[in-house]
Amino acid sequence: MDTPRDDDRTLLTPTGDVPLQEYHLRAAGRAWAILHTGAVLTRDDESHFLGELADRLPYGVALWPATIALAHEILARAGAFDGKRVLELGAGTGLPGIVAASLGGRVVQTDRNKLALEICQRNGARNGARAIEHRLADWAEWDDTERYDWIIDSDILYGEAAHPALRRIFAANLAPGGRILLADPFRAASFRLLEALEAEGWALVVGKWNIGEDAAMRPIGLFELAPSRRA
Repeated sequence: MDTPRDDDRTLLTPTGDVPLQEYHLRAAGRAWAILHTGAVLTRDDESHFLGELADRLPYGVALWPATIALAHEILARAGAFDGKRVLELGAGTGLPGIVAASLGGRVVQTDRNKLALEICQRNGARNGARAIEHRLADWAEWDDTERYDWIIDSDILYGEAAHPALRRIFAANLAPGGRILLADPFRAASFRLLEALEAEGWALVVGKWNIGEDAAMRPIGLFELAPSRRA
């Protein structure tokens, strides 16, 4: 007899069933459990994923170090999200937005990939995050006209072809007095966008988290952006 499949711990893809792992984040007396297809914490993990798995799995279903760093940064700013409108771009597994929602944020999580958004929704439900709306959305065909107090995203700046669309979203969807919070593993392409925004007058504050252990420690930059007064 076949062993029954645990549907909550399995992702159905066009190329077959993929077992899901669980990551636990514990901080400030609280805990979150996030399903993912595998953790991509080191550069070797990243090379393996991009070389062997990316052709059949979207990036967002893996757990990336920038996602973990962004979740910790949001926890460190807990009071700043209470009652605020939050837009998460490229939500993937959804950890940062779920944490923001648990801190009182009213969150919209978006991803252009249906499998990633399925994992995101599943993780929100598993963690009791009720103040979250999920939207399938492509940056190139963006039609959201809402304004948000926070726009958050982790490791989405690697593709320079997407930079013009992201800049339009930043300008159109950030509310007056709002902030953008980006987590990125110091990729060269990301710096080019951040430097261009700073040259245009955006205020940029840089922080850092180290994710992982010992020799596998991965430094992750946290970049807070605010538009200039003339923007």
